[in-house]
Amino acid sequence: MLAPAVLYFLIFKYIPMVGLVFAFQDYNIFDGVFASEWVGFKWFEQFFTMPQSRRVLGNTLIINLYQLFFTFPAPIILACLLNELRHVIFKRIVQTVAYLPHFFSWTIIYGIAFMLLSTKGVVNQAVIGMGGEAIPFLQKPELFRSIIISSQMWKETGWSAIIFLAALSGISPSLYEAAQIDGAGRWQQFMNITLPGLMPAIMIVFLLNIGNIMDLGFEHIWVFLNPLTYATGDVLETFTYRVGIGQGMYSFTTAIGLFKSLIGLIMVVLANTMSKRLTGESIY
Repeated sequence: MLAPAVLYFLIFKYIPMVGLVFAFQDYNIFDGVFASEWVGFKWFEQFFTMPQSRRVLGNTLIINLYQLFFTFPAPIILACLLNELRHVIFKRIVQTVAYLPHFFSWTIIYGIAFMLLSTKGVVNQAVIGMGGEAIPFLQKPELFRSIIISSQMWKETGWSAIIFLAALSGISPSLYEAAQIDGAGRWQQFMNITLPGLMPAIMIVFLLNIGNIMDLGFEHIWVFLNPLTYATGDVLETFTYRVGIGQGMYSFTTAIGLFKSLIGLIMVVLANTMSKRLTGESIY
């Protein structure tokens, strides 16, 4: 039963790590790994000294911090609200509607956003109808991050809430019954029973998100990105795609990928250590 999972990680996670040597070579696909020239930390130095590095690093960190601040608590709140519903049919309908966007591709999500926010979209038609001027929402750099975070929340909040609903189902109903007998209100029950019961799941998910602090996901950003929004939307994934695939700089982009992985590893270790000391919860 474990064989498929072991093979998956072996083939797609461990064997490709051999390619990390590209980060220290001037890799040429015709010369191969063994004949390509070794250049040490040249590509790391080039990345940190080029003008675009500050922009893409800043955008990556800012959007990730926005995600931690806005999208991380959203499924927790949704799960708690769903847990309070007593009408079973209505609860299932809400759950289904909340889960559904997760199964849409980012291309479809962008299509919906375009129909709503383009200069001829629904929102601008309403603005024009009220006597205003059309606003190019998708071309405004100052609005790009808000659109990214909003679309992320709409797409993934319902699906991410499953983990916290499972954690809530593991809390014994007898605890709530005892709290009611003692005169505890709904808020007191939440603070003293629900939240402590959710805390292990919250900490595990938070630690996993911290490990992806430098990884936003390529497709989500790419479908919304355009040259007008590079100032606030160009991140490490989109930058490495343009440089690595578009210009064939495989060693340079491998160095960026290795840098991202090292930062993620450091953040996971630090966050896990702090969590273990402060709450007793950790992933290892």
